[in-house]
Amino acid sequence: MEKAKASELVLLFIDASHFVMGGDFIGHAYGKIRRYIRTFSGRMRYNVLGALNFATKQMTCVTNDTYIRANEVCELLQKLAVEYADQPIYIVLDNARYQKCKIVQETAAQLGIFLVYIPPYSPNLNLIERLWKHVKGRLRTKYYNSFERFKGKIDTVLSATENEDKKAIDRLISDKVQLFDNLLVVDDILLRVAS
Repeated sequence: MEKAKASELVLLFIDASHFVMGGDFIGHAYGKIRRYIRTFSGRMRYNVLGALNFATKQMTCVTNDTYIRANEVCELLQKLAVEYADQPIYIVLDNARYQKCKIVQETAAQLGIFLVYIPPYSPNLNLIERLWKHVKGRLRTKYYNSFERFKGKIDTVLSATENEDKKAIDRLISDKVQLFDNLLVVDDILLRVAS
C-alpha cells in the first residue's frame, strides 16, 4: 500500500458485483400507516467486474448482463495492462473459480501482472467490497423505471470514485486495514502469534 501511494507500483483490488434491478427493494413497508413503495417488477441483472486503483480510486470495469466468467477477467487484465503500461501491477482478488483458473493465471503472467489471492472466507481483505456497498447504498435511494437508467446510475457512481466521490471513497478505502504479520501454521490452521 505504501509503494502504491508512492507511485512505485499499481495496486488494484478486483471483484465482481451483480446488481439486480428490483431485487433489493420491498413492495410495501409497514408502520402506523401501510405505504406502498414503487419497485421494478423484473429481476434484470447488471454484472460489473471492477478493478479499483488503491492510490487514485480510479475504476476500470468490464460489464455485461449475463455472467462474469474467466473471459471477462482476461479482458479486464488486458485493459489494465494497457492502462498501466510500463508499471508493475499487483492485483488483489479472491479465490472465485473464474478468477483463479489456469487461463487467467496464464494471461496475467503473459502481461506481467502479479496476482495476489486473499485467503478463503476473507472478503474484508478485498477493499473493493466496501465500494460495492457504497454503490448499492446509492442505488437504494431511487426508483428506476428502466434497466438503462439503472445501469446508467451504476456507471455514474463508479465513474465518480476518483472525482466527485473521492473523499467518501478515500474514507472507505484506506490503508487502515487490520493485517496480521506474526502468523503460525498449526495443523493446517493459521494462528496469530501474540507479540
